[in-house]
Amino acid sequence: MALHMENLLETQPRPQMKATGERRSRAGWEGRRRGLHGLTQGESHGDGIQDGVLGPAALGLRGKIRIRPEGPERAADSAREQADSTGLCSVRHGLAVLFHLCNILIGTQQMNLSIALPAMVNVTVLPGAPPDGPPADAQDSSNDTAKEPEALAPVYDWSPEAQGFLLSALSVGSFLASIPSGFVVGVCGVKYPVGVAMLASSVLNLFVPLAADAGVASLFALRTVQGVAQVVVSVGQYAAWVKWAPALEKNQLVAIAASGLMLGTLTIFLVGGFLCQTLGWPSVFYVFGGVGCACSCLWFPLVYDDPADHPFIGTGERDHIMRSRAQQDSAADWSLPVKAMSTSLPLWGILVFYFSEYWLVYMKFAYMPTYLSSVLGLSLTNSGFLLALLLAASFASAVLGGLLADFLLSREVLRLVVIRKLLTAAGVLFPAASFACLHWVRSSLGVTVALLVVGSVTNSLCLIGALINFLDIAPRYAGSLQGFLLLFSQVSGAISTTVAGALISQDAELGWRNTFLLSAAISVAGLLAYLVLGRAEVQDWARDETPTRL
Repeated sequence: MALHMENLLETQPRPQMKATGERRSRAGWEGRRRGLHGLTQGESHGDGIQDGVLGPAALGLRGKIRIRPEGPERAADSAREQADSTGLCSVRHGLAVLFHLCNILIGTQQMNLSIALPAMVNVTVLPGAPPDGPPADAQDSSNDTAKEPEALAPVYDWSPEAQGFLLSALSVGSFLASIPSGFVVGVCGVKYPVGVAMLASSVLNLFVPLAADAGVASLFALRTVQGVAQVVVSVGQYAAWVKWAPALEKNQLVAIAASGLMLGTLTIFLVGGFLCQTLGWPSVFYVFGGVGCACSCLWFPLVYDDPADHPFIGTGERDHIMRSRAQQDSAADWSLPVKAMSTSLPLWGILVFYFSEYWLVYMKFAYMPTYLSSVLGLSLTNSGFLLALLLAASFASAVLGGLLADFLLSREVLRLVVIRKLLTAAGVLFPAASFACLHWVRSSLGVTVALLVVGSVTNSLCLIGALINFLDIAPRYAGSLQGFLLLFSQVSGAISTTVAGALISQDAELGWRNTFLLSAAISVAGLLAYLVLGRAEVQDWARDETPTRL
């Protein structure tokens, strides 16, 4: 029994050592072992052994330590403890699912105007389309969809310029609020800013039909405010994982949450057109706005900023998260070390990659429907199904990529920085090669679809690569950095869509080739910058106090 009790004490986790210098020496720990050994030989120190429990006076420890049985019973106890701290039914995974649902709703609310706009106006002109218009089947499909909503909802006489003006409203709001939203989340936490923003975006979605009746200016103002609310949701969710995600589960939790944007876009593609045809275009805004309001009511009682404050979390899971968090420098700090950040090469590597990655992403979402209809000759219905297929493949790839990254990390197969760079390289090189080849395989629809699927599946791996690397190098500034990175992505998207439009308008055939080649080249350039500058350890400026503050 003495030998077994010594082995038990040897396997007990040693007390956590705080950064303030409260460290327990190995000599003290060995002293407890010697005291235990003497006690098991029959010595008495005031507290005996009763029912297999050592008193605190015997070990000098607070509380009591129960001697675990050997064999199958001990293995069963370990398995139960592991199940308490990990598992898909944990509170942290429930939080990831709730963020996933929020992102689905944000994705639908971002795209619902794009889906409903053809039914809201008399004529919708596709940018980059040839003068003689899309193919006959596409015209028949669009005419069929345009006739029905006329009897169900009002139709407005908006010019193509006014339509583009309205579609840019969300981007304007996101651009204005990217950096301030990070500051708000850093000061106020995640629960109330994100919950209020989600509710505000959903309520505003319900008023889109009324704003459309009031005119273009009213609708633009409403969508701009809606963009401000949506960017708070996007920024806040990353700040939440600083306190909620254990180091070996961060990738899968972020992937589950962020993949909701892809599923939301997929949902609006599949359901939006049907709602416009059967119930009228206002139903698109009423349905997703109402669902968003209902989900916002679930947010406030279920989400807490810190696991220690959550009333429904188990002790095992809370201790598991707190132990993992104690090993990371993740204390929130809303003040920014501006000078140190401006000279941080790993941060610049991430910024450059964000610019190059979202150049490709924005160009793809803005012009891929036009390319499918005007160059490949697909009808609007077939184009919608193909885009839905690409989004479904991206969603599956993102979730599986997060699980793969955590598996490799937990088994110590690869270091974190290697995992980040490998997934990023795969997420850039394959899509870049696919886009570069599109011009030369446009005569074969099957090859084109295969290239697009491969590009979409692999591009989602960047979500587990460089796109969340800021959580590794500066977890305490996660909210502020995400807002700053989002600003970079907005600038990149504005430039890329403008350049692509200019190239396509100059030459209908070579313009597409030049657009694809330019996007691929910029993506590869951003990848090279990240591979050289990227790091995965917490930077000094994110760990220590620095004199220059904002």
